[in-house]
Amino acid sequence: MKRESFDCIVLGAGPAGSAAAALVAEAGLRTLLVERDSMPRFHVGESLMPETYWPLQRLGVLDRLKKSRHTKKHSVQFVNHQGRDSEPFYFHKHDPRECSQTWQVMRGDFDQMLFENAAEKGADCRDNTRVAEVLFEGTSKRSKGVRLVGQDGQTSEAEAAVIMDATGQQSLIASRLGIRRENPHMRKGAIWTYYRGAHRGEGLDAGATVILHTAKKDSWFWFIPLSDGITSVGVVGDSSYLFSGGRKPEETFKRELAICPALQTRLEGSEQVQPFRVAREFSYKASQAAGDGWVLIGDAYGFIDPVYSSGVYFALKMGEMAADCVIEGLKKADTSATQLGAWAEEFDAAANHLRKLVAAFYTREFSIGKFIKAHPEHRENLVDLLIGRIFHPEAGRIFEDMDPWLAEAKLEQSQSL
Repeated sequence: MKRESFDCIVLGAGPAGSAAAALVAEAGLRTLLVERDSMPRFHVGESLMPETYWPLQRLGVLDRLKKSRHTKKHSVQFVNHQGRDSEPFYFHKHDPRECSQTWQVMRGDFDQMLFENAAEKGADCRDNTRVAEVLFEGTSKRSKGVRLVGQDGQTSEAEAAVIMDATGQQSLIASRLGIRRENPHMRKGAIWTYYRGAHRGEGLDAGATVILHTAKKDSWFWFIPLSDGITSVGVVGDSSYLFSGGRKPEETFKRELAICPALQTRLEGSEQVQPFRVAREFSYKASQAAGDGWVLIGDAYGFIDPVYSSGVYFALKMGEMAADCVIEGLKKADTSATQLGAWAEEFDAAANHLRKLVAAFYTREFSIGKFIKAHPEHRENLVDLLIGRIFHPEAGRIFEDMDPWLAEAKLEQSQSL
């Protein structure tokens, strides 16, 4: 059996894995990046937060994005259950710098770009390579390498001081060690597809992400304009609500579309161009970010919810922060859990602001428009959250008023019943 040796092996070539592999390899460390599928491959999660600008700048891929065909995104807009549109949240009005404009990306192209960038920076990048097993030292929980199956079906082994698990919801290490934890309060699922010719806004609004509640607020739709006239449209709700009754995904999608007139208008005359796709559970988090010799990044560590489009940004940010800890650890011969997971406390504290905003979104009494009308002083703080600017001390200030405002709204609702 063929055996190889590296400093670091990265599993999974999504944004987290490719970003981490690029940075570790750029630091002069022997890096292997493996992806089980053939690149480019399909993935959902097309809408980027503006704060992705900074990790993308560090990776050196901004110029490629600027020259790409990806749709430019300048804002996000919300449509309530009564069909009323909020004022668009224009990112440039909050911050006039270039970093306020981002993109709606075709993930196959976007992830391929990051994969190629990792190779250019010196990583050994292999697609069509399946991880048969993560290897640990004896009965300990210290990783030592992986067993791989290549495109030719041949098995090989690769050893490394550090394994970075970026295998998405498969989360190989977390699943093996039993440390993945589902969020019992966020058992959401999604059904989505793609349309050609859907009606978009004009000018700066042409690339806006639109979040639309259905009439009963049991679900909501995303509307994400992509390149080539294609629009990603998906419905999200409690898994028990979306998938009960044995209905086919297309039946549930059409049922929810029937109670979302604002989306019906946007889809008039359009053509569905791909089959329906399904994600039944997606809110979870591992109970620890790292162990001796291994670290979880991207969706392998956890995923909150698609509503604020934080997935790709969080993946890139985790890849960047964890890579810095790996580089430091390898250079000083410390691959302990403490060293490899030193980034997680700061990341979790920042991500918790988005987690709280997601929880508020799913509260029936919550309305972004009503809250901002009651507390206009928090509009800038809210936009900070929507663009992903969460790594600063004042990021959670909005909740000082949002928490009591929600409690009062719930009390008023209960008293009116």
